Amino acid sequence: MATSFPLPVTQDLSTLRAKLQGLLQFLRQALSISNAHTVDFYTESVWKQLVDLPPETVLGVLRRSAAETEAEARPPEARPLAEAEMGSGITNFPQIFCETSQKLVSVEAFALAVRYYSVQNLGICTPFEQLLAALQGNQKQRTDENVKPDEFMNLKKSHEVQVMSELISSISDYCGIKQVIDLGSGKGYLSSFLSLKYGLKVYGIDSSNNNTHGAEERNRKLKKHWKVYHSRSKLDANGLALKMAKERKIQDEIKYKVDIEGICNNSPANQGKISTSDFLPDFSDSVISNIRKQVENLHVYSHQEENLCFENTFSLIDLLPINAVEPTSLQTSERKMSEANKERRKMISKSNESNIYSPLTSFITADSELHDIIKDLEDCLMVGLHTCGDLAPNTLRIFTSKSEIKGVCSVGCCYHLLSEEFENLHKESTQDKWGFPMCHYLKEERWCCGRNARMSACLALERVAVGQGLSTESLFYRAVLQDIIKECYGITKCDRHVGKIYSKSSSFLDYVRKSLKKLGLDESKLPEKVIMDYYEKYKPRMSELEAFNMLKVVLAPCIEALILLDRLCYLKEQEDIAWSALVKLFDPVKSPRCYAIIALKKQQ
Repeated sequence: MATSFPLPVTQDLSTLRAKLQGLLQFLRQALSISNAHTVDFYTESVWKQLVDLPPETVLGVLRRSAAETEAEARPPEARPLAEAEMGSGITNFPQIFCETSQKLVSVEAFALAVRYYSVQNLGICTPFEQLLAALQGNQKQRTDENVKPDEFMNLKKSHEVQVMSELISSISDYCGIKQVIDLGSGKGYLSSFLSLKYGLKVYGIDSSNNNTHGAEERNRKLKKHWKVYHSRSKLDANGLALKMAKERKIQDEIKYKVDIEGICNNSPANQGKISTSDFLPDFSDSVISNIRKQVENLHVYSHQEENLCFENTFSLIDLLPINAVEPTSLQTSERKMSEANKERRKMISKSNESNIYSPLTSFITADSELHDIIKDLEDCLMVGLHTCGDLAPNTLRIFTSKSEIKGVCSVGCCYHLLSEEFENLHKESTQDKWGFPMCHYLKEERWCCGRNARMSACLALERVAVGQGLSTESLFYRAVLQDIIKECYGITKCDRHVGKIYSKSSSFLDYVRKSLKKLGLDESKLPEKVIMDYYEKYKPRMSELEAFNMLKVVLAPCIEALILLDRLCYLKEQEDIAWSALVKLFDPVKSPRCYAIIALKKQQ
């Protein structure tokens, strides 16, 4: 590694397993809530089966709990909630769920438990700022504040790319590595940014040909964008140089006038009065002040070009009056400087050509041979920003199995697309590497979450807490529609999906008509009155659906914690890994999937 600064201390495998055991104890009963499908809420009498409390009680407690969580805003280094604070709600599960019926009987204890078993309060995260400080050491990270990705990305993507690219660049500098492999690179935003801003050689690999071609075109446009900014930088520099030349001309005229007056009044008394300030009035204040302002406003986009621009515009010669240097030496100096600048530009150009982003198309599995995809593979970092489903765990498996990959930084998403080894035991499968579980402990437990629970893990509690929650009415429409389909058409399971019809519908009646048509069912069979009778029947019970979905939302971080702990424990089990951690990178309101798994291998 390039530096000797120690990385933050993280929890060992035995500590993580202990936390995992406690989390499993809670989830064994709580997962029934997450695995219940909202579509079947009324047809399967889900509320009656799983909750033994009025919906108003549940909603009141959960809203207060969400508000308290938001108000706390605990810093990353704050200690986790102690079990003493939780009362007996953590270990005495009958207080949360009934022993006989398994129904939820204490929403207060449930709310405390889900807060305790969230990623943040379990105390398994390494603070991002602490990690960044250790990686960068005393070296100031090479950044360019004038590069604004939000000009060509949406705000969410801009936030993610800026934060993650700085981290990846810092890891790269720490390890002395210049090559990066971006798995699931998609549209190439992260890859392009790492290449253009930080000068890294990036290979972006995506399984979609459309994404690869789109990324190539987008990268071409981004390079053009960078050139435009560079051109503006040069214009700014040239304008400043011209302005300073005018300043010099004025100063020279003043000096010339002073010299003439000095000759005409050649007396010892007058000679003693002439000073630098006489022929350079206000130079130290106005010109220097102007220089500082112009430096702050210059748009420079790489460390090398920043130095080049500064040297070209603000040499010592520029700060002196024209007459202060002999003409021959000035011309020679300028000629030498011009030749040196040409050589420097050539070097920068060659350097920029080597720091490229290359989009590639390939379907990546845990057994993929990178040498077959990347011909000039060398010591590198493997990264992934919101890699879907199994690609996130496969990224970690590739990292552990390939000697060239020295570090990994992976942010997963789409937990519902993970393959689970113990989900369909009755079905034969030739698959030997599964998305979940990865670590030995969960494999020994033969643990299974289930697709609905994994889908629930994608819900965003932080967004709900700030009023960006799920649309209860759309969920209500779909649940009532399911009852109509079951009772009026005799269909209990349907392979087709309704999709986003709610946003295109003007009323419940309109929603049902459009949905039936999309599902291929004869909507003329149902009179308007029949449809509206179903609406009136279930409308008083809408609060049940709202309360139940709030239960699923507040439980989501616990399921996500299980998936992330599984991946972190897997890395801790590997012998050749020197350091691994779970780090919260993003603002969860902007980007709900905000946790990165980061690891570095031991030095060879």
